[in-house]
Formats: sequence, C-alpha cells, structure tokens
Amino acid sequence: MKRMNLFLVVILSLSFSLSSCSIQTGVMSDNRFVIDLIVKMNQGDYWNTLRSGAEAAAKEFNVKLQFRAPNYEDDISGQIELVNQSIQNGPDAVILAASDYMGLAQVTDRIAYHNIPIISIDSEVGSARVKTYVGTNNYEAGQLAAKRMIELIHESGQIAVMNFVQAAKNASQREEGFQDYVARFPNVRVVDIQYSQSNQRNAEEITRNWLAQYPSLDGIVALNAESSIGVGREIQRSGKGGKVKVIAFDSPPETMGLLQDGVVQALILQNPFNNGYLAVKNAVDIIEGRNVPERMDTGIKLIDLDNMLWPENQKLLIPFVK
Repeated sequence: MKRMNLFLVVILSLSFSLSSCSIQTGVMSDNRFVIDLIVKMNQGDYWNTLRSGAEAAAKEFNVKLQFRAPNYEDDISGQIELVNQSIQNGPDAVILAASDYMGLAQVTDRIAYHNIPIISIDSEVGSARVKTYVGTNNYEAGQLAAKRMIELIHESGQIAVMNFVQAAKNASQREEGFQDYVARFPNVRVVDIQYSQSNQRNAEEITRNWLAQYPSLDGIVALNAESSIGVGREIQRSGKGGKVKVIAFDSPPETMGLLQDGVVQALILQNPFNNGYLAVKNAVDIIEGRNVPERMDTGIKLIDLDNMLWPENQKLLIPFVK
C-alpha cells in the first residue's frame, strides 16, 4: 500500500510539472502592473514549480507576469541580455534569480538606475539595490545535507560534493554550510567537489569518474535538482545504490523514484512554489509603497522514506494539491 501511494505521488508530481510548463499568462489590460520574472533556466521541475507559484500570485493580485530565462543555467551572458531587454521594456518590477552573484551585479544596478524595484529570488546578487530576497537559507540547507550524510556514514568515511554553478550565490552558500558542518568530524574526508553546471549528463560523468577514482567512496551530496538526478542515475547504473549514500536536493519525479528504490537516502526540499508566489506578492507591495521584509526565508525540510507520505510533506512534494 505504501509503495502504491508513493507511485501516486510520483505520477501526480510529474503531471503537474508538465502542466506547469504549458501555463501562459493571460491577456491583461494595460493598467495592470507588469512584473518580469527572470530565472536561471527555462526548464526543470524546480523552475516550473517556482513559475507556477509566481503565476498563481499574478492571477490573485491582477498582475501581468512575463517569464524570461536562458536555456541553460550557466548561460550568464544570456541572462544578462534578458535583464537588459527587460530594462528596455520598463516593467513595474523585476524578480531576478541570478546565475552569477557578481556577474549580474552591474546589470542589476542598471535596473535600479531606471527606478525599477528589484526582488531577488532563489539566489542572491551582489547589488545593494535589491529591495528584498525571497528564498531558501542556503547555508542552513548545506548544513542539513551534511548532518544527514554524517549520520548515514556513522561519522567516518569519504564523501564527494556535486555542486552546480560555482558563481551562483546559493551554490557557494550551500557548499560553505556543508563544509563548515563536516569540519567538526575529523574522520570524515571530503575527497572532491565538482560543478555539474546544472547539467544531468555532466553530473553522471563526474559521478562515474568518482566511483572509479575513489573505490571506497561512502557518499555523495548533490546540491541541486539537476545534479541530484545525474548522481542518482549513475549510482543506480553502477549497482552501488545503498552502498554509496546519496543526499539529493528538491523533488523531481525521477529523484523521488530513486528515493523509493533506495538509491537516494534523503531529499533536502525547498519551497519553490512559495518562493514564486511570495516574490510576486512582495513586488506588488513594493510597487504600491508598502514595506516588505529585507529577507524572507521560505524554509527547508528533509524528506526520506520514513516521512515522505506524511500529509504535510506531500504538500511540499506536490504543492498544487490542497
């Protein structure tokens, strides 16, 4: 019964992820606020869910939402160009998930120069002109991933870290939190840290090389959704599921299936739907002259087979279900 329920969770999550890709902002009257949402990548379960949250808020607050993103998360120049296009169009606010903390700083300052308020989402940007940040406490997320991995390997062993885009602030914050926690345990060694560029195939290849280079490897921590999928696939393909422990981020259907199969031992869940929703809500508040908090932490949760089917956790795994 538990397995059937879990497959229902996976199927529902997949169907909603697919439907979120096809959602389009409706035709709005000219007097409505226009908000540009510029994220790191135009594909992937995490970004689709974040977009759906933003669209839900746009509908509720009568806003025209314009979604913009490059094809790949490491396309920094492509994201800068999208921001420049947004500035030319003159929206009422810009919500930005910066792929590069410093690389997007100058163009973010340009947004503010044109008197367009900026809301940072998911990953911060190196500009003092940002009005508010909405998203995960990424340092704490890295610490939580480290804590569970240390428990799984009984405070002794070799682990590797699959990060994503080195210049992204959330990537560096997760890595810093992870490293700071692991440093407390002298018998745990981090053998390598690599960057997948949020590319599943890159993550697969890096994992394959790790398994060959470090035959005694005890665990891998993958710090975002695309990296997690790649790591999980290669661990499953190699037949080392359960032997090499895996901590993953986020909850694409494939990763949830790997958790079910014992290839992944735990997921660090963010709340992308709430991130998108609250970013749009904050943008509307700023446009209308209301104060907003400087930072809004949308929380994290560790999910494993023991708590995956709890009702409150299914709401995180499938935010579209009330």
